[in-house]
Parts: sequence; C-alpha cells; structure tokens
Amino acid sequence: MSKVKKTIKSIKIDVDKCNGCRACEVICSAFHAAPKYSGNNPERSRIRVMYDPLRDLYVPVYAGQYTAAECMGRETYLIDGKEYDECGLCKAACPSRTLFHEPDSGLPLKCDMCEDDPPQEEPLCVQWCINDALVYEVREEEVEEDVKVEEIETGLESIIDKYGLQRVVDTVARMSKKG
Repeated sequence: MSKVKKTIKSIKIDVDKCNGCRACEVICSAFHAAPKYSGNNPERSRIRVMYDPLRDLYVPVYAGQYTAAECMGRETYLIDGKEYDECGLCKAACPSRTLFHEPDSGLPLKCDMCEDDPPQEEPLCVQWCINDALVYEVREEEVEEDVKVEEIETGLESIIDKYGLQRVVDTVARMSKKG
C-alpha cells in the first residue's frame, strides 16, 4: 500500500442549530428529480432530518456508503446527557432499513455533494440551511491507498443479487448484439 493525498469532502452537522425546517431535504430531492427540479419526493433526498420527540432534537443525517450486511452493533451513545441509538445516526443504506434507498428501484442512495450536472460549489443542502446547521468542509488527508471495489462492480452485484447471474449475462449478450 502506498500513501496518497486524498481530498475529503464532508458536511459538518451542528444539531444545536437545526430547527427541523427540512429545507435541506426539499432541495436535495428536487435536485435529484428527473428532470432536475421537476418534483419533490423526500424519499429521493440524500439527507434526512431525524426527529426525536422525547428529546425535542432534530438530527440531519446524509447518505453514506452502501453496506450489503447490517451492522452487528446497536450501541447507544450519550451526548450532552441525551441517549441516542446508533442506527438512527447511521449514514449507511443497508438491508435492515429502507432509509437511503431510491423509492422506484430500491437501489441505495449516496450523497454526491451536488457535484452532478451542473456541479455546485457546495452542496445545495448547505446553501439552503438558514441556521448554518450544515457546513461544507473540504480538506486533504494522506491515506493509505488500497484496492477498492469499483462502483460498477457494486452495481452489478446488486443487479445479480436481484435477477440472477444468468439473466444478467443473457441481457448483456443481447445488448452487445444491438449495438
């Protein structure tokens, strides 16, 4: 493994500033509608505002990596005297919950930091947050580079799991003959 500099983009979340307006969810789902800004389905949003009514607390969580297996731990965290369930704060799309899955196809969603066409200088959820609860951060880190599964492999694994290897092979063969 070799060390390389990697640009890390993240959204810092200050739960003390979030008032639960959900403007971040609205703009994210509109940006990811097809065509862009043509509709608003909160299920397409890559950010969700979790609400804990017993503690009167809003926690924005944005979608992270897909994980094929659910986690083993269901730890609780004590933050400022309040107890939180690890699953509620998790960014992953996983088999044990429907959060961060595309509503039509069921495919996992991941925050793309609004770098789609047209790319934004900073994610729209950050731009639309009127209370500055979301802050965009870009930093460089030196990390050890290891072999990662390519995105296309992850997508193919998902399709194979859903339809079976033989149907995928047959479809690719048929498509390759078309053009």
